[in-house]
Order: sequence, then C-alpha cells, then structure tokens
Amino acid sequence: MAQLHDAFENGKKISPKLPEGKKNFLIDIDGTISEDIPNEEPERMATAAIYLGALDICNGWFDEGHIITFFTSRLEEHRAVTTKWLDDHGFKYHAILFGKPRGGNYHWIDNHIVRATRYDGKFTKLVERQATIETFEE
Repeated sequence: MAQLHDAFENGKKISPKLPEGKKNFLIDIDGTISEDIPNEEPERMATAAIYLGALDICNGWFDEGHIITFFTSRLEEHRAVTTKWLDDHGFKYHAILFGKPRGGNYHWIDNHIVRATRYDGKFTKLVERQATIETFEE
C-alpha cells in the first residue's frame, strides 16, 4: 500500500498526502462492480453477478500500489456477505466503507483533490477528457 507523506501548509503540519502518482480509489459495489442489489433484498447479495472488467481493472490498480477502498450504501449488517462476495471473486482491497448515502446525485466537497468517474456500463482503463465542473466562486 502507498505510504502517506507528511504535508505542511504555512509551516504547520496538515493531513498527510499520498506519493505523486498514487491514488485513493473509492469504488462503489452495487451497480459498479456488480449488479445493483438494493439493501432491502440482502439475500441476493451473495449471488450478485460481477461486471466484466471490474476485477482486472481494480486488481491492476491495487498491484500498481494504489489504495482500493470499496464504498457502499450497504449497511454494516451486510459486512459478512459483502466481504465474502469480494473475497470469493478475488478482489484485492484495503478497506470497505459502509453506509454511503443512497439516492445518487453525489456532490463531494473536500479540501483534497477529488476526481469522480461515473460508471456507465463498461469497466475499462481510465482516460483523461475535458469536462465542465461545478466549483466555488472566486
């Protein structure tokens, strides 16, 4: 796993940062690496179909030294079935965060660089494109 480095601002220590070129991937599970299973039907989670390309791409990022954290709207009570599904399919990861807000239309505000990529039916390598974004007024 990529080691964090101390960071400073105005001579004071701030939150640590990843080395140049390393990323903290936060990857949704349902509807992104597997078929979309609602929390109300947890019995389906154990047999969710994996999406083509998801395993190879995610494990490739892990092998390159990036941090892989799965981020899901599943509840903490779904931890066992979720980790078993990930492990049975061979996903490599560092952590899982449960309880992501449901409903979509996420707008993340942070003091660190945030890049978002919407999964739209095809798990492939990432490419850079120009896009319009919302930002705070200057």
